Amino acid sequence: MVRKTSWITPSWLILILDLGCSILAINLAFLLRLNFDMNDIAPYPIAHISLLVLGVNLLLSLSLRTYRGIVRHTGMADIGHIAGMNILSSGVLYTIGAVYTQYAAFNILPLSIILIYFFISTFALLSYRLLVKWTFRYYSLLRSQNNVRAAIYYTGPTGLLLRKALSEDPASAIRVVAFLAHNPAHAGKSMEGLHIYGAESGQLHRLVKQANIDTLLIPEEDIEPSRLNELVDACMLLDIKVQKVVPVSQWIDGVANNSVQLKDIHIEDLLERAEIKIRNPRISEELKGKNVLVTGAAGSIGSEIVRQLVKYEPALIVLCDKAESPLHELELELAEKSGNVQIIPFIGNVCDSNRMQQLFDIYQPAMVYHAAAYKHVPMMEKNPSIAVINNVLGTKVVAELSVEYNVEKFVMVSTDKAVNPTNVMGASKRIAEIFSQSFNNYLNEQYQRPGPVYGTPPTRFITTRFGNVLGSNGSVIPRFKQQLEKGGPLTVTHPEITRYFMTIPEACQLVLEAGSMGQGGEIFVFDMGKPMKIAELARKMIRMAGKEPGKDIQIVYTGLRPGEKLYEELLNNAENTMHTYHEKIMIAKVRTYDFLVVNKEVEDLIAAARKHYLMPTVARMKKLVPEFISKNSSYEELDKGTITM
Repeated sequence: MVRKTSWITPSWLILILDLGCSILAINLAFLLRLNFDMNDIAPYPIAHISLLVLGVNLLLSLSLRTYRGIVRHTGMADIGHIAGMNILSSGVLYTIGAVYTQYAAFNILPLSIILIYFFISTFALLSYRLLVKWTFRYYSLLRSQNNVRAAIYYTGPTGLLLRKALSEDPASAIRVVAFLAHNPAHAGKSMEGLHIYGAESGQLHRLVKQANIDTLLIPEEDIEPSRLNELVDACMLLDIKVQKVVPVSQWIDGVANNSVQLKDIHIEDLLERAEIKIRNPRISEELKGKNVLVTGAAGSIGSEIVRQLVKYEPALIVLCDKAESPLHELELELAEKSGNVQIIPFIGNVCDSNRMQQLFDIYQPAMVYHAAAYKHVPMMEKNPSIAVINNVLGTKVVAELSVEYNVEKFVMVSTDKAVNPTNVMGASKRIAEIFSQSFNNYLNEQYQRPGPVYGTPPTRFITTRFGNVLGSNGSVIPRFKQQLEKGGPLTVTHPEITRYFMTIPEACQLVLEAGSMGQGGEIFVFDMGKPMKIAELARKMIRMAGKEPGKDIQIVYTGLRPGEKLYEELLNNAENTMHTYHEKIMIAKVRTYDFLVVNKEVEDLIAAARKHYLMPTVARMKKLVPEFISKNSSYEELDKGTITM
């Protein structure tokens, strides 16, 4: 991209102007001090004094290089340099005058003249620089067309820097005309000549009316999502566009080129919560220098787990997935970020015991993060045998190999849909939870009995449970975005359907932390915050696209899909929780199961699923999980007892 060059005043011309100001200042100093009385001025050799001032200032200017600055970018540093040069100049002139009195009848540069000279010279040098700066800014405003009038929501240093960068960029179409106070104490004051308005809704109306703004700019400070939501909602009602400013450290061209990077507010920004902070130093101790396996590594959750694992410097990470292209893309991405961590892409199906045994035999993982699963509710409702084979058999295969190869921890990623499941997908994940937990308890019992294997089991099984994640493959937000691009309508299954949301990085950080704190057998439940109605989410996305719900873009209700709940739960009604040291992670106190019974029933279930019969497979799932009550599904007949298997 070719930038337009702008004319910059030559340094030699600035030097001549500076010297001219100093000569003018010394002459005005004599005139003012002697009340313009030419008889009083006559004894002073004004011409020689002017040459003396010229010589002193020339030497100081060349030494201090005060003439080298770009005039239209004059700032506090330039003002300081000019004031410093004038102090030195005045000091030198006063010294010359004092020395001269030793050889003459009077002082040709008395102190009063020097003081007046200092103030006039400083005023003149700064005035013409600021005049040029303001003229240039005014000219830029006149020259630019279709100026976007903007306010900045932040009255701290970042807001000032943003205003400076925008006002001094001749290519910018944005004109900052006001500030919006992030601190109520700043409201009603002014900053850099611009009024600071309060952030209350009434003040926003006043801001729009008086300043006629089109856009609100928000520097990416630590703004709470709740506050961001309030601002966006208020601005949408007033037809004001809201944009975030990328942090200065991320500006492509840097501050020197005034390249301000702006980005639109997305719905994900409004749903995100406060940053999660990892608090367990044991994560690094458990992972550093070890071999780690991540199943489902090419998926939304699996790939983010891998990205975060890299930071803890394991020896190698095996990326296991059966999706070739996403796995290849992840490998390419990690090649630039993994540093000394060896990345091993491994194409394999977790249900293929021979292939998985080969993986364990070659790479000997010490930690396993099991994220491989089929997760789409309607799809699994139509294909229950596949849900069982992938979600249950896949977990069983990897779990048993983990014990065989003495894996330290097996961390399974589960879902809130496993609680009181109403669909096949949720039930399959609940069965995987039951198998893992009962397997862990069985191993504990075996190792607690006196005998050749007495001690601590080599493998501890830990389950993590959370709800929907933003931006995952097939989730509602990407779907709504696609529908918006096509002009609508946005399809929602039910006006009251409600879901919890969590960002993918947040969920994966909690998975790592829960995995580290787990001692075996726990089901960790994450604080998902407040649930949100999907219909309200759709309306907000329409408004953020500059459209009016029901007028420009319609919302169509299609009816609940097979197996779909109105509300998701994170805990079974018969369960309760225990707190941990992390306020966002709790331990679910769940029912215990006899592993030998569970293992036999799981094997029978898998055998039924391999035949791909629908009703027999689902019937066995309901036997394993009695709380599995189908909703809006053909399998409701099994709950009524009208079908015998």
